[in-house]
Parts: sequence; structure tokens; C-alpha cells
Amino acid sequence: MDVLAIDVGGTNVKILATGQQEGRKFPSGPKLTAKAMVEEVKKLAEGWNYDAVSIGYPGPVANGKPVAEPHNLAPGWVGFNFERAFGCPVKMVNDAAMQALGSYNGGKMLFLGLGTGLGSTMIVDGTLEPMELAHLPYKKATYEKYVGLCGLKRFGKKKWRRYVEDVVERLTAALEPADIVLGGGNVRLLKQLPKGCRAGSNANAFLGGFRLWADGKRPSGPLAEAQATSAGANKRSAGKKQKP
Repeated sequence: MDVLAIDVGGTNVKILATGQQEGRKFPSGPKLTAKAMVEEVKKLAEGWNYDAVSIGYPGPVANGKPVAEPHNLAPGWVGFNFERAFGCPVKMVNDAAMQALGSYNGGKMLFLGLGTGLGSTMIVDGTLEPMELAHLPYKKATYEKYVGLCGLKRFGKKKWRRYVEDVVERLTAALEPADIVLGGGNVRLLKQLPKGCRAGSNANAFLGGFRLWADGKRPSGPLAEAQATSAGANKRSAGKKQKP
């Protein structure tokens, strides 16, 4: 099966299809609706073959559908018929969950996405558990307000790095992961990774999108078959570092 993986972010929408060497992208932002996203993706993916679509959505997803409008995009996503719009089967997960799925190597992993906001997902023995930690209380606001893009702009890199380290330490103590992956476009701004962390890659979002379809089911249970099936996709996606 050829898959078109779509990573919807607050700054850019990035796409890659099975067999392609380089991803493509276009700006997103507060005026981007679901309808506009689909139309732009279809134009950008012209010439690519795909039988199914995977979407990483910047918000909570239940049963493959968004259950709340995105914080950094225009409304109109909840209730939108993506399968009809694309004309093929569509699987949707939270964007952090899709990148986490592409970063997973086994065991109990915590993924934190440092981007426009703060994405968060855990995978425990192959079972994907998207979370919404970004909006939990932290200091005088929320985690996202300190380690997301607005925190970076408000506090500057030096303080932002300290907040990232503190947030990672708190979540590690609470969730006790064996593996911690920091992904998202802003991970490159860290001088050094917090203790016990490894850096993810934006390209892993594409790999996660391919893995969604690797066993013909939604991502639950052990992912051994998905990892084996997508080994070739991993080489293609990881070969070129994606720009944030």
C-alpha cells in the first residue's frame, strides 16, 4: 500500500508519500481550515501515487477523528469528512502520536514534541497512548506556555532551555519512562539534551504515518510487524533532515 503521510503543524504542513525521497511543505497558521489543508495537500502531492492517507493532527483525536478544534489553526476541523475530501481511506492520530510512533524502538517511551506547542505521547509495549500534557498547570500558566514557541519567544533561549529541562525532569519522575524522545522543530535549539533523552527527527512523523497502515489496523499492541514493514520507509525518511 502506498501511503501519503501528512504532518499538520501550527507553522507548516509537511507531506511525504511512500517511495518519495524528499518531503514537501506549505505554511499553515491561524487561517488554515481543514478544507484548505486538503486542497493544498492535493495540489502539492500532484504526481505522487497513494492509496491511503495518514494525518497527524495538532489536537486531541478519538476513534480517528478530531474531538476539539486546533489551538493554532482556524476552526472547522471537527466533523470534517477527510475520507470524502481525499477520496481514499484516512487514518488520523494526534501529531505528537504520529511522530512518537515513528520514533519508537520498544519498551516504555515518552515522546515530547517541542514545536509551536508541546506534543506528548507515551507508547507502552507497543500500545500508543496520546496525551494532552501541554495544558496542565505549570508555574503561572501551563507547560506549553513555558516550553512551547510562545515561551521561547517570551523568555529567550537560555531560560527556555532551563524550563525544558525542568519539565522533562518532572514528567520523567511522574511517568517513569525507560526511553525519552524529544522531537519537534525546536529540539535543535537545545545545547545539550536533558539526562536520559534522545533527539527525535521531524522525519519520524512520516515514518509514523507509514506505520499506521503497516498492519492494516490502528496502532495498538506490539509494533514488531509494523517496524519490519516500514524499515525501508525509515531509510528514506531519515536520510534528509527536515526543516522545522
